[in-house]
Amino acid sequence: MKIMRFSAQMALCAALSVLGLAGGGHAAYPAYAAYPAYPAQQAYQPQPLTAQQNQVAQQVMSVNPNAASNPTRVTGALPRVGSNATNAGRQYYQPADYDRLADSGLYIGLSVGYSASLMGAMNADYKNDTQNGSPAYAAPGAFQAANFKAGTVLPLQLSVGAAINNDFRVDFSYLRYSGMSYPSNVMTDDGAGGFVKTSVSGGAITSNATMLNVYYNVDSYTGYLAGGSLRPYIGIGAGIALNTISDYVVLDNSFYSQLDPSQAGAGELTGISDIFAYHNGGTTEQLAYMLEGGITTELEGGIRLDFFVRYSGLGKVQTSGSIVVSQTEWLGDGAGGEYMSPYDSVFHYTNWYESGNLSMVDVGVRLRLQF
Repeated sequence: MKIMRFSAQMALCAALSVLGLAGGGHAAYPAYAAYPAYPAQQAYQPQPLTAQQNQVAQQVMSVNPNAASNPTRVTGALPRVGSNATNAGRQYYQPADYDRLADSGLYIGLSVGYSASLMGAMNADYKNDTQNGSPAYAAPGAFQAANFKAGTVLPLQLSVGAAINNDFRVDFSYLRYSGMSYPSNVMTDDGAGGFVKTSVSGGAITSNATMLNVYYNVDSYTGYLAGGSLRPYIGIGAGIALNTISDYVVLDNSFYSQLDPSQAGAGELTGISDIFAYHNGGTTEQLAYMLEGGITTELEGGIRLDFFVRYSGLGKVQTSGSIVVSQTEWLGDGAGGEYMSPYDSVFHYTNWYESGNLSMVDVGVRLRLQF
């Protein structure tokens, strides 16, 4: 057995030796070529700028002096194509310019003014009438138009309103005028185709008007005023006025001869003097209106001031039509003379009116508190 095992080993060795693997030798691997060596990279050296290139670089890097240091967001609709510069500026504005004057929310207002012009005159509407056989001149009055008398008229107005949008606002107002009166003197008919001057006492006039008013800001047409701090507007209103005139007395102290005393019998009327006409006052309801223009500015705390000029048409001032006339009569004594009657004669006339249209031009200021 040992001889056979040895023989097998020998046969194996012989075979390996034929293959070149005898003695435990190893086959040689082929050598690979080395990687090529890359050249060393040089550091980038910037080229100096020319003078022209340096100038261009400075212009590009400079700060635009026209840029807003603290820009604000622009709001509002873009202007329509073809709109002019004023409309464009109004429709597309910066809040810093206009929002602080924008009308928004409810407000209450109080205004005081000065009536720079009082227009209107009283007339005796009965000047061509007769009553119970008595001609109109029997009751002295304003047979020629007589302008209203004006003292210091300071109209007061209280208003409550709200803005519809940035341009329109609406309010309801109460407006009171006082300090006016029937004229101090009027020309009355003398019964002979002429006129005589009479004196008047009383006749104070007041007007209380309630109106619905609409105001429109017109800066879209006028453009910016004072950098946007002033806002022009116009307004119109209509309503009812209660016009009141108090009682007044017209005194005609002329002497009117009726009959020559030498031809008058005893107790016969020869003359009339000292005629007092007591006109009863009255109150009428009239359609009233107003036109206003002005500018608005703003104070701190949501307070706005309107500086305005206003025309007010207040309708007619009219008496009640009742006139009581008291006159002194002179009687003949039957001997060619005359004497004053111990009593005055009194007459009452109705539906004999005096009236006149009343209108004013005011300047003033309105304080509005915005909520």
